[in-house]
Amino acid sequence: MIIDDLVRGSIDMHCHHSPAIIIPGRMDAWETAKQARQMGMRALVLKSSYFPTAPIADIVNQLVPELKCFGGICLDYEIGGLNVIALETSAKMGCKMVWMPTHSSLNSRANMRKLPGASLEGDGFSILDSNDKLVPEIDKILTIVKLYDMVLANGHISPKETFALFAAAQKKGIDKLVVTHGLWTNGMVRFTLDELKQLGQMGAYIENCYVGFLPTDFRNDPKPMADAIKYIGAEHCIMSTDLGQYYNPSPAEGMRMFIALMLKCGISAPEIEFMAKNNPAKLLGLD
Repeated sequence: MIIDDLVRGSIDMHCHHSPAIIIPGRMDAWETAKQARQMGMRALVLKSSYFPTAPIADIVNQLVPELKCFGGICLDYEIGGLNVIALETSAKMGCKMVWMPTHSSLNSRANMRKLPGASLEGDGFSILDSNDKLVPEIDKILTIVKLYDMVLANGHISPKETFALFAAAQKKGIDKLVVTHGLWTNGMVRFTLDELKQLGQMGAYIENCYVGFLPTDFRNDPKPMADAIKYIGAEHCIMSTDLGQYYNPSPAEGMRMFIALMLKCGISAPEIEFMAKNNPAKLLGLD
């Protein structure tokens, strides 16, 4: 069946798991990886807004050697924000992906506070100063990203912050850039389609996530995403699930459902190959 063929060898670069605080995880990283292996997936990137995941990925790789797990780190308050020492320590342990602030971002904090069980104090922070210049820590962060060949994702920061960040990253010679769930508009300053296309043409990959189509979350219409992929170009996009929440399907099943949904919306099998396999493999050094 074409859907199962497309799932085999796919890569989820946005995979949540337990333990988690605001929204409990459905399963731990080991169980998540086992399900992905059973469905023939190639790799996962483990994401937590609360702690770096490189040590967990290392353990999971020993337990499920047929699937490659990568660690990540979110530069949120929980690890000290733009914590250069924490980032470099994670990088030395094999961390592959770094996200700018997610629920600690000024662009996202107020919305994240509305989630059930969330007790997020303060307004969050921006990576730009009062003059719209990148704060000094960013240069040090980009130096580490370049040195350890990491993937740089914008997290939940605003379009203005993202353009400034990616321009600075490219000056450093960083070419592995991801716009985290770029079409997500829930309470955050959104990207326009033209901005996303511009970022794609700059060399960034626009991440499209399945979680927004589920009735437990936003129940968005999938057609605009399919249209956006056609407009931006599948060669500039990736497909992730952003799943792992206790009330949602597992990431592996979510990837299958996402692929089936995009096929139904007119995205071709070769376009899905680009987004679910080729582009993530290039970012993670698996090609």
